[in-house]
Amino acid sequence: MLQPELAEKIVKEVQRLIAEEIIVVNTEGIIMASTNRDRIGNFHEGAFITSQQKKKLIITEKDTPQLKGVKSGINLPIFFQQHVIGVIGITGDPETVTPFGEIIRKMTELLISENYYGEQFDYHSRAMETFVLEWLQAKEPSSDLLERARALTINLELRRTAVIIEFEQREHPLSRDVWSSILNAFSQNKNDVVTRSGNERIIVLIDCSESIKPTSIKNRLEYFLLYIKNSFGITSYAGVGQCAAPHNLHHSYAQAERALKLARRNRGIIFDEELIIEMVTGELTSDIKAEYIQRTIAPLLTEKDLLETLVELFKQNHSLKNTAQSLHIHINTLHYRLKKIEELTHLNPNSIHDLFCLYLAVLFLDE
Repeated sequence: MLQPELAEKIVKEVQRLIAEEIIVVNTEGIIMASTNRDRIGNFHEGAFITSQQKKKLIITEKDTPQLKGVKSGINLPIFFQQHVIGVIGITGDPETVTPFGEIIRKMTELLISENYYGEQFDYHSRAMETFVLEWLQAKEPSSDLLERARALTINLELRRTAVIIEFEQREHPLSRDVWSSILNAFSQNKNDVVTRSGNERIIVLIDCSESIKPTSIKNRLEYFLLYIKNSFGITSYAGVGQCAAPHNLHHSYAQAERALKLARRNRGIIFDEELIIEMVTGELTSDIKAEYIQRTIAPLLTEKDLLETLVELFKQNHSLKNTAQSLHIHINTLHYRLKKIEELTHLNPNSIHDLFCLYLAVLFLDE
């Protein structure tokens, strides 16, 4: 429970309150951490007595010759869940340092409790993340998976909708406290499963056995994304799969991945059932998309004005008038640029087939 790393942390925190020499000792009387590093690893008989008697021990200058490895000061037992797990000692004149004793002990016990529950959160988070990823990959749940589901109180028999929430890339990973707040914020339905996935994703498996409507899921997601934006300054987006039977949950997750690609571009919430052309393009590899760009609009990649014109043309739904106005150019200039695009790509923006080919190329380029 009381590891050297935690003992070091306690010493550093207590140092902020008092300038005296401080030691943290285990229940066997061995000094684990100290402001005087020469004392680490030594036996401290006073701390050993304190841990055995479970009460404060004051050591005066007169007592030091009778006790091994001690200096004058006070030794205080550290309690956790009603058990002594170590001792904190403060060197100095007992009359001077004793008034700090209870404050320092309480502070130490709070640090230990915080560390314990933090470790419990980390353990549960890792267990949940590992379980969910294995669950999504399993065609049939194994006996081990079923046993772990029972331990985590997860019902594997429900119809569920998979949701992937992704954060924009951040310079530093999120702290444990932030992760705890974020994960707890989405937990409304006891049957929903919420877990982090790495440092930039959350996977949510929403219970849809009661025919929950997409609008209800969208409202929850909008509120949640707004919460983490306002609370932690994190911009995020989400892809949502379709409601699936237990044995098809991996399909819902794959749909959420597909929707997430568009959500990443749009910085919003995208449902797989809203996808049309993306159903097809989402299955293409990056290499195929790159080769497609080379076969179509590669000559425009060095022609900034022409590429900008083509992109704006699609934004304006092929309205020549609106495109010219948006680009602040004369309509004749626009016609000239479109002709130039045709010459370079051998694709005519006035042909539906060729226009679609150009649209796909711009779509892939945007990805």
